Amino acid sequence: MLPETIALATEAGALTTRVTWRRSPRARRITLRIDPSGTGIVVTLPIDTPVESGLTLVRTHGDWIARRLASMPAVVPVADGGSVMLDGVAHAVRHRTDARRGVWLEAEAIHVSGDVAFLSRRVREFLMREARARLSGRVQTAAQGSGLTPRALVLRDTRSRWGSCSDSGQVMLCWRLVMAPVWVQEYVIVHELAHLRHFDHGVAFWALVERLCDRRREAEHWLRRNGAALLRAV
Repeated sequence: MLPETIALATEAGALTTRVTWRRSPRARRITLRIDPSGTGIVVTLPIDTPVESGLTLVRTHGDWIARRLASMPAVVPVADGGSVMLDGVAHAVRHRTDARRGVWLEAEAIHVSGDVAFLSRRVREFLMREARARLSGRVQTAAQGSGLTPRALVLRDTRSRWGSCSDSGQVMLCWRLVMAPVWVQEYVIVHELAHLRHFDHGVAFWALVERLCDRRREAEHWLRRNGAALLRAV
């Protein structure tokens, strides 16, 4: 059983952090990085590397982990008067005590009726519904344009990746991607569809991605700068 958390001794004191473990046939060495959500770490192991080697690497980088986690943006609860992103555009959140319409979009604002105690949950559920509709449509458009059609699309609330493609042809996307600009969403979608033809990150894979998406590097840069905030929103 792989440990889901690990206790570390750091200069600032004891720290317990969540760990996501991965086994990769492409990995040549152990890698350690901060989970994009800022709530833990991700350790990738080559197929034959023992878990103890990964634990040793983590324990010897306790101070680095502590500093990186401390530098992550704070979680900002959704509240009346706040805002959330949808397709890269900030939408104000308005609590409507006088309405009985559920949650709806109007003039770049998300209006929420009902008990204010449930506002954050209802905004999250609304964004998940929007993600299903918008991302599904964009996957279909990208599939038609590229000739690469996934067997199925699954949306999840992942914390360490924006998308993935299984060897059975199923594409997974993080639903939070709907908060990013449309051109960033399109890049992630194209990236995963390209894996239907090239199940690696070799030269042919990247050539296909860049043929299908001319804003690849711009999108990657956007996600590096803004992705953690999206993963910690709502």
